[in-house]
Amino acid sequence: MMSWVTFENFYFLFLVAITLHNLEEAVFLPDWSQQAGRWHRPVEKIPFRFAVLVLTLLAYLCAYLGLMGGKQSIGFTFLGLCLRHAYQCFLPHLLAAVWLKQYVPGLGTALVLNFPVCSGLLVLLYQEEYLSFWPLVILGTLFAAGSIPLIRLLFRLGKRVEEKLWD
Repeated sequence: MMSWVTFENFYFLFLVAITLHNLEEAVFLPDWSQQAGRWHRPVEKIPFRFAVLVLTLLAYLCAYLGLMGGKQSIGFTFLGLCLRHAYQCFLPHLLAAVWLKQYVPGLGTALVLNFPVCSGLLVLLYQEEYLSFWPLVILGTLFAAGSIPLIRLLFRLGKRVEEKLWD
């Protein structure tokens, strides 16, 4: 194994990838969503950016807890987060771009950063026998499905934040 391929390096790369991806979406997705039609409902800038900020901070927290606890403590939440970001490259980003025949905000960073970093981390964890395939797939699917209500809640909270800012 190459000397730079360590859990610590992958955790750092994960944080860089997620941050840049979320920044791309926070800047460009609200305006894009206004014309995306049935593919993506329109989102308002402040509630969306609030949700993205909180999700980014949660990713940092998950990575920090996993890193501080060592390889043996890698939590299911972090594994689910990695898997979700790895396959999020294809659904919705790549599928939406193909369907709409246009660039979808987040596609570039998802394909160039999120997929290789998250996939590499998951492969490393699998090779080191810290996870097995089917539990990870099931967990990742449940995590992705469970994140939908969280995102909706964050949108509502972001709307309240926006209302408080403009009172």
